[in-house]
Amino acid sequence: MKLDDFFSLHKAFTFKEFELNLSSDKDSPAQSSTLYNLVTYHQNQGHILRIRRGLYYSIPKGTDPTHCSVDPFLVASKMAEDAVIAYGSALDLHGKLHTVQSRVVYLTKKRVMTSFDFQDIKYQAVAIPSALKTANQKTFGVQPMDRLGQQVFVTSLERTLVDVLDRPYLCGSWEEIWLSLESIEYLDMDQVLKYALLLANSTTIAKLGFFLETHRETLMIPEHYLEELHKHRPAKPHYMDRNQSEPQKMIAKWNLVVPLSLINRSWEEPNANI
Repeated sequence: MKLDDFFSLHKAFTFKEFELNLSSDKDSPAQSSTLYNLVTYHQNQGHILRIRRGLYYSIPKGTDPTHCSVDPFLVASKMAEDAVIAYGSALDLHGKLHTVQSRVVYLTKKRVMTSFDFQDIKYQAVAIPSALKTANQKTFGVQPMDRLGQQVFVTSLERTLVDVLDRPYLCGSWEEIWLSLESIEYLDMDQVLKYALLLANSTTIAKLGFFLETHRETLMIPEHYLEELHKHRPAKPHYMDRNQSEPQKMIAKWNLVVPLSLINRSWEEPNANI
C-alpha cells in the first residue's frame, strides 16, 4: 500500500498497522528501523501527529498539525488491540449521552494502564467485568461501528444500559445517567435480560429493574421481563449509591434504596413545561 493511500484510509493508526500494511508492498521498505525513520520524517513534515508511543493520527493536507483536533473515539480504539468503547463513552458514540464529556472509556483484557491525556481528553482503560471472563463471554454485546471511515468496536445499547448502571462512576452523575438512558428509544429486552443475568450482580439487577419499571410505558417493557429481574433482586436492601449523603427512599419491590432527587427528578424546573 502506498503511503498516501495508507494515511487517507487510516486516520488513527498504530506503528504495528503501519508496518504490516507497508511491509505487504514489495516496493516499500520492510525494515523496522527504516519504517521508524519514515514515520519520524512524516511526523516532522506535519503529515502525521504522534499521540503517544506507537500511536499516530493522519493530518489532513493543508492543516496545521498544531491546530488539528483528533477524533477521540478513533484514538481510543487504537489504545489497545482489543479496545472496546464502553460505558458513558458508548452512550456518546451511540448519540445518547446527555452532556459531552472530556473522557473516553474503553475496555481491554490487557493489563489496565494508567489514564492518558491528549488534547484535553482523558483516555481511561477499564477491565472487562470478571463475570464475563468467568463465563467466557468477554465480547458479549460488542458490535462494530463505522467512525469516519474506520471500524471501531463499541458495546451495544442493551449492554451499555446495564454496564452504566453497574459502574455508574464511569458515566457521571445520576442525573446525567438518567437523562442519557431516557434518550434510548428501543431495546432488545432479551439481550438486556441475558446480559444482566450474566453479570450476576443483584444490586445492578435491582437498579435495572427500577429504571425499566419507571420507564415501562415509553420503552414498552413486557411484564415478564420485570418479573424475571424481580426474581434476582437482592435478598436484603441495597443502596443504589452508597456515596450519597442526601435523603433516600426504600423501593421495597426491588430492595433498593434510591436517592430522593432521582425519584423526584429534582433537576427539572417546577415550571419547565409552562
